Amino acid sequence: MRANPADVTTLAADTGSRDPETGLAAVAALRSLVDVLEALQVGQARSAGWTWKQIAERLGVSKQAVHQKYRGHAFGGPGGE
Repeated sequence: MRANPADVTTLAADTGSRDPETGLAAVAALRSLVDVLEALQVGQARSAGWTWKQIAERLGVSKQAVHQKYRGHAFGGPGGE
């Protein structure tokens, strides 16, 4: 998924809409984009040899949370830890 910067800017602006339909739709779309970006960056980090602990610290979550969320993904990097 490659987001157009103009689309992201529009979505960000739409989060401030007084119309709940528009605002909530924008929040949902941005949440989906963040999920994709997070997965891509976790994959980059694992491929670069980062540990689950290092990734978790940067994301502000526990090592267990990030490992559980991404352990089934086919990332490179060290196994297990």
